[in-house]
Amino acid sequence: MKRIFLAGLLIFALNVNAQVQTPAASPHAELEQVVGLTEVKVDYSRPNMRGREIFGDLVPYGAIWRTGANATTKFMIDKPVMISGKELKPGTYSLYTVPGEDMWEVVFYTDDSNPLITEFEEEKVALRTMVEPMEMPMNMETFTIVIDDVMADSAVLNILWANTVVPVKFNVMTDAEVMKSIDLALAGPSAGDYYNAAVYYLNSGKDIEKAKMWMNKAMDMTEKPGFWQYRQQSLILAKAGDKKAAIEAAKKSLEGAKAYGNADYIKMNTDSLKEWGAM
Repeated sequence: MKRIFLAGLLIFALNVNAQVQTPAASPHAELEQVVGLTEVKVDYSRPNMRGREIFGDLVPYGAIWRTGANATTKFMIDKPVMISGKELKPGTYSLYTVPGEDMWEVVFYTDDSNPLITEFEEEKVALRTMVEPMEMPMNMETFTIVIDDVMADSAVLNILWANTVVPVKFNVMTDAEVMKSIDLALAGPSAGDYYNAAVYYLNSGKDIEKAKMWMNKAMDMTEKPGFWQYRQQSLILAKAGDKKAAIEAAKKSLEGAKAYGNADYIKMNTDSLKEWGAM
């Protein structure tokens, strides 16, 4: 019994102290590229040819391929992109392909948990497109994914291995985003900008007249101010010496707080109104 116990300890010690490290057969790789204003990332593993016939043999024609090794390749975007006239929403997708001699099917799949599948569940197919492969004049030994032809509003996701490249062009919404930002900038500060600036000035002890002006602008631009906004307005008005207007704002804040059942704001407004001689 004692010998068995000692043998077990020896095996455990050998396992704990084992420090031999070997390179991965298909090393992990990450690709990041900003296209226009859209961030694109690809996470994948990179097998080598090692003298093998790849497409039509190691990777059969007509079968679903995880487009790499070890795990499914991940395609991540932070804004919508257009592929073959169809929109792919922001998110993380498994990138599957179905290689063919003449055409490849490229599928962006919503299940990104590394599923090894033999057929697609249609409800999980976010977008599919057909792409014509191109023959390269030389072999790409290591499986590679690159983003090339990077323009302000488009780029090409190139899948390369052996003597084959599969170019998947995608478009980004750069023009719409830029026009929106231009419109917002030229329209001037928003109600939220004025409100945040006013509250900051109040809490930082800065120019209270500026804070009052900004808060008045914010309230004028807001269709239905919240009771918390009226509360901040009342404090600014009181500090600016406009007690009458401060009381009016505090009463509106109190009314809104009661409607929402917010005990904290009910108490704060009640205390202020008492302090200002309105109760």
